[in-house]
Amino acid sequence: MDAFFASVELLRYPQLKGLPVVIGGGKRPDTVPDRPPHEWPIEAFPRLRDYSGRGVITTATYEARAFGVGSAMGMMKAAALCPDAIMLPVDHARYRALSQQFKSVILEIAPLMENRGIDEVYIDLTDVPGGQREDGRVLARLIQKEIFMVTGLTCSIGVAPNKLMAKLASEMNKPNGITILSMADVKTRIWPLPCRALNGIGPKSSAKLTGLGIHTLGDLAACDEQWLIGHFGNSYGRWLLRSASGEDDRAVETHSEPVSISRETTFERNLHAKHDRETLGRIFTDLCERLSQDLAGKGVAAQAVGIKLRDDRFKTVTRDTRLDTPIRMATDIRYHAGQTLKRAPLERPLRLLGVKLGKLIPLTALPPTQAGIQRRSETGDLFNDLPTT
Repeated sequence: MDAFFASVELLRYPQLKGLPVVIGGGKRPDTVPDRPPHEWPIEAFPRLRDYSGRGVITTATYEARAFGVGSAMGMMKAAALCPDAIMLPVDHARYRALSQQFKSVILEIAPLMENRGIDEVYIDLTDVPGGQREDGRVLARLIQKEIFMVTGLTCSIGVAPNKLMAKLASEMNKPNGITILSMADVKTRIWPLPCRALNGIGPKSSAKLTGLGIHTLGDLAACDEQWLIGHFGNSYGRWLLRSASGEDDRAVETHSEPVSISRETTFERNLHAKHDRETLGRIFTDLCERLSQDLAGKGVAAQAVGIKLRDDRFKTVTRDTRLDTPIRMATDIRYHAGQTLKRAPLERPLRLLGVKLGKLIPLTALPPTQAGIQRRSETGDLFNDLPTT
């Protein structure tokens, strides 16, 4: 989907179309009496230049991206790049509803669909009637048309022989574009791309490749396999070489169990485990309660707990604990996350706190005796119990 969160907001506020808009902070503009939201004056909306805090941008319109503003960027940094951008908060419930709508449209046309999050899917067109017409372009246009008719939103589609190339293609002609790639296009259209364009090459790997003199996917495809293995390990080295040549044998998975879920928050100001225990305790408890709701929604329990901290120097620390008994209650999550937290350094002020649950197990696979174990009497006060210096 094209700038999904921002596009959903433009359905609510069409008067903001064509303007730089960022999603991720601030508040809704005050209601204008006797006027529906689509008629509110632009002057009523908060601007990025007036923001102060630690928030990060979830997404931005393409007009804001033209200024260098992007997802996961700190809002204060974004304000320096585009101070006049209009700022709106995240509305997850609305985004989920529109996500379900566009996926329902796709399933009516192409039932083999792999869900890749709130705004992205893979579709297998192999056996869909008409799926091969014009190399998939006919069906891609139909999907775009139907999604727009139902939701008012646009999407960009990449059609290719495999998932890796389809993902690359979907990014080539945004917004509202269709890109067709074949294996014959690898040398001319894939190899000129920077290594970072490949889904699976993150910032650290990209920087390492650049340091080794490898800048494009063509450079990467020309590398010796054993040389890559020596620098990146056996599995990742082999994957890099195959992927740079457009090779990918992964099937479209129509169903997959969630591997892990997490919740985290970045504070408006630094908090210290010693001086801000009560505030941190409330935040910690809230994260655990939300995770418990997530587990219930997915019908799973967790057999691993992790915590994530980021201090004032932007150093990130994680700690994990494997559990003998699966948990799903908020009090259990709070207890085990608190025990895990005791193994982490808490001397520095914190700017981020997160809790993660892993090794998820369907409730239907659990014996009845493990369905509701709780440790309310053992949770303690978390941060009040932690040794600090």
